[in-house]
Amino acid sequence: MATIKVNGADVDVAHAGAGRDLVLLHSLLADRSAFDRVVPTLAKHRRVWLINLPGYGASTAAGASVEDYADHIAALLRALGLSPQTDVLGNGLGGFIAVALACRHGDLFKHLIVADSLATFPPAGKEPLRMMAERVRQQGMSAVLDAAINRMFPPLFIAANPKIVAERKAALGKADPECFSAACTALAQVDLEPLLAGIRNPTLVMAGALDAATPAPLVRRLADGIAGSKFLEIPDCGHCPQLEKPEVFVNTVDEFLC
Repeated sequence: MATIKVNGADVDVAHAGAGRDLVLLHSLLADRSAFDRVVPTLAKHRRVWLINLPGYGASTAAGASVEDYADHIAALLRALGLSPQTDVLGNGLGGFIAVALACRHGDLFKHLIVADSLATFPPAGKEPLRMMAERVRQQGMSAVLDAAINRMFPPLFIAANPKIVAERKAALGKADPECFSAACTALAQVDLEPLLAGIRNPTLVMAGALDAATPAPLVRRLADGIAGSKFLEIPDCGHCPQLEKPEVFVNTVDEFLC
């Protein structure tokens, strides 16, 4: 693990494996440890970069909008010296950032993989984000942990996997409240739909069929806006396929990137 400076902000970075580079960007509701179950397999044939987004781990604040986050990741890719053959995968918030990265800096990497993200939230989807932002500002991270778990996982998964639920609550509870609130607000404001037609990166979009945070029909709309993209709906899965369906997640990524 290392912390590097990018445009005055600290970025908490780890990597595993060797080979072609794959950058992983996590959800609003998780830190980079959400990928721990899939990294050993992904790293067998590639160098996997795990980035803690601003406010998670040792990473500090770096902008107020999803576009700012994307510019921040672009600067990080340059600072790490990664080639244009690098691939980028984002889940949730990380997926929004990855899409914005493709819109603004698509020449910095090759394949784009998006898991359970949108181009923009509909009005009904923005209000819960604004409410979470305000609640965290007033009461801290502990006030939204249960709500976050219910957005991450379907009820049956929560009931059957108390260890994973406890692990995810503990990880999210360590997030910086100010950065978390800012990320919620950024997600409520972003609209990348007008820019999707400009994406030229080969793209795969995944959606959990049971995702309550970014419903599959809306994720499909993101895929429809990116020319030539592939879309996969994962049955019996919520917002984080790398946690709920790790084998499906890894096989899908490997097949797309081969």
